[in-house]
Formats: sequence, C-alpha cells, structure tokens
Amino acid sequence: MTTKTTETAGVPGEAQPSWTLARVLRDRNARLYLAGVVASGFGTSALWLASGIWVKDLTGSNGLAALSMLAMWAPTLFGPLLGTLADRTRRKPLLIRTNLALAALLLTLFTVDSSQSLWLLFAVLMVYGAAGVVHDAAEAALVAGAIAPSLLGDFNGLRMTANEGMKLVAPLAGAGIYAAYGGAAVALLDAVTFVLATALYACVRVHEPKPEPPTSGWRAQTAEGARFLRVHQGLRPLVLAGGATMFLSGVNGATVYAVVDGLGRSPAYAGVLSVAQGVGSVAVGLVSGPLIRRLGERRFAGCGIALTAVAVGLRAVPSDAVALGAGAAVGAGLPCVLIAALTAVQRETPGPLLGRVAATANTLLFAPTAIGLAVGASLIELVDLQALLAGLGLATLLPAWHLRRLRVTDGRVTRPSVP
Repeated sequence: MTTKTTETAGVPGEAQPSWTLARVLRDRNARLYLAGVVASGFGTSALWLASGIWVKDLTGSNGLAALSMLAMWAPTLFGPLLGTLADRTRRKPLLIRTNLALAALLLTLFTVDSSQSLWLLFAVLMVYGAAGVVHDAAEAALVAGAIAPSLLGDFNGLRMTANEGMKLVAPLAGAGIYAAYGGAAVALLDAVTFVLATALYACVRVHEPKPEPPTSGWRAQTAEGARFLRVHQGLRPLVLAGGATMFLSGVNGATVYAVVDGLGRSPAYAGVLSVAQGVGSVAVGLVSGPLIRRLGERRFAGCGIALTAVAVGLRAVPSDAVALGAGAAVGAGLPCVLIAALTAVQRETPGPLLGRVAATANTLLFAPTAIGLAVGASLIELVDLQALLAGLGLATLLPAWHLRRLRVTDGRVTRPSVP
C-alpha cells in the first residue's frame, strides 16, 4: 500500500482552508468530545494526586506513594495489545462501557481504610490505567470518524488545552477534597465525572459499521499496528522524534528540584514552575490548528522541539524570571510533537487499524518519559546541573534537526542525498 504524506498543509501554492477555533466549537461532535475530556480529565487529575497522598497517609512510605502513580501509568507499556480491543468492536459503545465500568470500580475504594486494604487501591489504579489506554485508543479512532479531517489539528490542540487546564486546577481540588473528606470522596468525584462524560459521549452522532470478524489471532492483529507505523515513511519519523523528545523531557523533569535549589527556593516552588509549564501548554493548544495548517505536522513538531531545546538550556540560568519563562516555553514546545503525531496518525491510518496504531504510537511517545525520569534521577547525582541542562538542550535539538533534514516527495518522506 502506498503511504500518504503527513505534510497535508504548508505546501506552496496550495489554498489553505479558513477553519478557525470558532468553527471547531460550532461542530456539535467536537463540543461534546471536549466537554467529555474536561469532565473526565478533571476527575482523573484529582485522583492522580490524591492517590499518592492516600497511600502516604496509610503507610508513611514515599516509595509506595510514588508506586501508586506508577500503577496508573504502567499499562501504557501494553498499549499495542490493549489498543487491539478498540479495533475489534465499535468504538462509541466501547467508550461508554469503559467509562461506566470505571465509575463502578471506583466505588470499591470506599472499603480502603487501612494499609491492609491497600492492595485494592493499587489493583483499581492498575485497571484504571489499562482502561485509560483502551479509552484513548478508541477515542482517537472515533474522533477521526466523527470530526472533519481539516478540524483534527484544531481539535487536538483544544483537547491539549482542556487537559492541561484541568491539570492546573484539578489536583488542588482533589487535595482539598481529600483533606476534608478523605480518599473515598475523591474516588466518588472521579466516578461522577465518568458518568457525566458517558452521557456526553452518548450524544455524539457518528456512523460506525460493525468491524469485520478478525481473520488472525490477537498477537497478529496487535503486530499490525506496529508494522503500519514502522513502514509508513511519514508517521515513523514523527513518532520516533516524539519518543526521543519525551525521553529527554523525562531527564529534564528529574532536574526540577535541583533547579529549585539553584534558585534558593523551597521544594514547594516546583509547583509554581509546574503552573508556568501548564500555562504554556494551554496557550499552544489554542494555536496549534492554524500552525499545523500553515507549517504541516512535521515542521510544527520540529519548531516545538527546537523551542523546548532552547528552554531546557535556559533553565541552567539561576534566575526566577528565566526559570518561569523557560517553564512556559517547555510547556508550549513539548506538546507540539504530541499534537502533530496524533493528528498525523488520525489522518493517515485506515479506520480498521486506527485503534492499534494510536495505542502503539502513544506507547512509543509516552513510555520513554518514565525511562528518562529514571536516567535523570541517576545523572542529577553525578553531573553538574548547568552542564547537564546545557547538554540536554543540545541533545533535544537532535530530533528537530532530524525532522528538518527529511524531505517529502510524492507522498514519501526521504532523506536528502549525500554528495
């Protein structure tokens, strides 16, 4: 099969569509999806923080508290396998069933009241993470069929804005509810947001034919998603550049408390830097659609990676103003490759494969972050902070340079010839 180019915009002489964010918000399906993202994202962000506090209170262990957050993330490693489920059934009913099942599952956390029942919390968080992988794969596939292709860049940008906006307010709300009423109350809040999101998804109007019966086993179907990404000469560079960038962002993330120390601030100041990064992510989500149309996914991703690289290097400067500006710049630059990759995957992947390809891409994009955090935690004890940040900034330029070197010709991405 001949692959199509992901450079669907920014071609000289080609008329550009006049879509705007207002056009996205006038789209009924887009409005419903975004409202569902806000609802479920609020509950998830609140539970993410509260679960760590809950474990810490019950056990007094920082290690176990960190493991509670890892439990929600770990199923991402099995994205290619879990994403297959999103291609074996209709996606809208799958989203509805998944949300309702999670809402019911969260209610079991009312029985967690001591360290002896802590296993249940970890089990629920693991299932929660696995369901989230299926949910994201099904949602990516359903959105591609429910929203006009020309609106996907704008929609994915607004989705990023909604997610990051919830991360700015929901964790504080979750911590407050936990302090006042306990962990079970936060679980109840999350369950209610899933029910609300279910009602919104149920109102989406989309025609979904019943998937063809599988002609191969589960393993072979799972491999098809990875194979599609591997051979697609437009998607592969974007996803690999995104994975490399997210790995380096993980290393950078491990330096946050060392940066705070260098500023002469208390560890709580890390929260201020996190807010600055969130503001940058919210801002770039609002303009990503027009920028993707102007630059194309590949150039948009490359510009975002380059901005991230410069910002990471600037974090070596011991200045509050520079640290806050660099945090906002990282927040603006880092999502660009994620938005670009997801938009390209949705546009370029055939519908029957989209759940598997989206889940595989998410694994390749997000799993390296955890590895980067582990590497960064080791390096911060061995390498001078300024030297480490300067090196990270230079290393982060490499994925941008790689994307810049690629050429798109007749629907195929090729390397420039070497004289």
